[in-house]
Amino acid sequence: MVVPAPHLEFLRCRQRERAMVKLSELSDELHALKSELSHLMSAPADGMFDAAKSRSDALVEQIKDTLHELGDTLSAEEEHVEKLIAERPIAALASAFALGVAIGFMLRRH
Repeated sequence: MVVPAPHLEFLRCRQRERAMVKLSELSDELHALKSELSHLMSAPADGMFDAAKSRSDALVEQIKDTLHELGDTLSAEEEHVEKLIAERPIAALASAFALGVAIGFMLRRH
């Protein structure tokens, strides 16, 4: 099928218009990015440092609390495990030996 020359010119013109619109949108996005970047670069570094420090301090406190709770839980369970070992020393020894052998095989493979 042969397309008439005026129709071809119309199609080419439409393609150029679409390309120009896309370039315009891209240019607008680049300008917005440039503006945002310049705003971030002009922000005082002390403010960002203080915000990061406060967040890290809050995280440290949360980790300390979690570790304290874990320590309390392990202390309570330690007494229970000691009681079980005292009641069944041979079973505990056999379990520890089997666990050691299994870990040894796993370490040897890697």
